[in-house]
Amino acid sequence: MSVKDQLKQIQEQVNEACERAGRNPHDVHIIAVTKYVSEARTREALEAGITHIGENRVEGGVEKRRAFPNEGTWHFIGSLQSKKVKKMIADFDYLHSLDRLSLAKEIDRRLPDGQALNCFVQVNVSGEQSKSGLKPEEVLPFIEELQTYPSIRVVGLMTMAPFVEDPEDTRWVFRELRHLRDEVQAKRFDHAPCSELSMGMSNDFIVAIEEGATFVRIGTALVGKEVD
Repeated sequence: MSVKDQLKQIQEQVNEACERAGRNPHDVHIIAVTKYVSEARTREALEAGITHIGENRVEGGVEKRRAFPNEGTWHFIGSLQSKKVKKMIADFDYLHSLDRLSLAKEIDRRLPDGQALNCFVQVNVSGEQSKSGLKPEEVLPFIEELQTYPSIRVVGLMTMAPFVEDPEDTRWVFRELRHLRDEVQAKRFDHAPCSELSMGMSNDFIVAIEEGATFVRIGTALVGKEVD
């Protein structure tokens, strides 16, 4: 199925989820995760009207980003090593995996004065050992410490829910992240407006939207999978 047809189906699901939750569908942004597809399929996604593209790996992501220099808003959604910050910040508009001060320090060191990177702080709400991210109770102190780094702008929080058969079982994860986002937002930090929630993937984005997601990261359900 073409990306355009897949997008139409997904947008209908987004609209229905927003209607159930009393939300405006325009507040939900679909990120097409193109890690497992070619440049040609990425081109198809952009031509279908998708404006947000997500990549998990620096090398492949930078190469793909430079193939479309004036198109789309690009999100780095994978774990980021400090040694790869220099390559990443030149080509991506958002980072979804800020989870340690050493990474913030390196981003701040690499960005010119007066520039800031839009970052989501990654939170391991479920507590799974296989997942990266801060514990929920670490988030507020961490964001307070980020005031030291003027090139970091915390636009929101990100989490990954457990992969389970029934997406309904992930609802508590998304709800807890929303409550945590509200706590941060209430602090009115200048460096951390924290208005966004990056949560929900192909298997659970509907529940995530019902719980407040503003960015959903959809790969296989939208663009498919062509390579490993």
